[in-house]
Amino acid sequence: MTGVDTTRGRRFGKRRVPTAVLLTCAALGVAGGILLAPANWVSTLLFAGLPFVSVALAGLWLLPSVIALRLLRRPFIGLLVGLLAGLVVVPFSGYGFSSVATNLWWAAFTELPFLFVLWRHWGTWLHYVGAVVVSVVYPILAWQSFDLGSVTVGLQIAFFALTLASCVGATALGVLIADRLRRAGVGARASR
Repeated sequence: MTGVDTTRGRRFGKRRVPTAVLLTCAALGVAGGILLAPANWVSTLLFAGLPFVSVALAGLWLLPSVIALRLLRRPFIGLLVGLLAGLVVVPFSGYGFSSVATNLWWAAFTELPFLFVLWRHWGTWLHYVGAVVVSVVYPILAWQSFDLGSVTVGLQIAFFALTLASCVGATALGVLIADRLRRAGVGARASR
């Protein structure tokens, strides 16, 4: 590939995205897909017998996008990594291409707090805002699937608390991983 300038990058919206950013997103998406493929099966199996326990894995779907946003600090990177992770999961999932929609849905919550500040602030607390919001929205949307109306209020509260713990814990892990990667030199050039 002589004559190709890989430092210039590709167009993404009105801005050019450096090739290093795209390659980092690809690596994070593939790693996320490798993590989520077995998590998807474990969650499905747990849902059949222990549905409340399956929600303990919910935060894993946030992890790839949190790492990408924390590491690269660029608009829409969380969604891009969520899309790539979903595509990696497709052949290993019993859900086919709906895995892509699922990953994009979770990734949207990691991106949303940064959208509200128009990607001008990258404070750690914004990652946790997304985790808390999805921790409330997911149980409400999954109310019927988990038949939460048939259990006691105490178990309903426990369900919300378990979802919150999973999402906040995965976000904390994602922040930690991204910070360690940055200290090791990964993404330093790409996030400029």
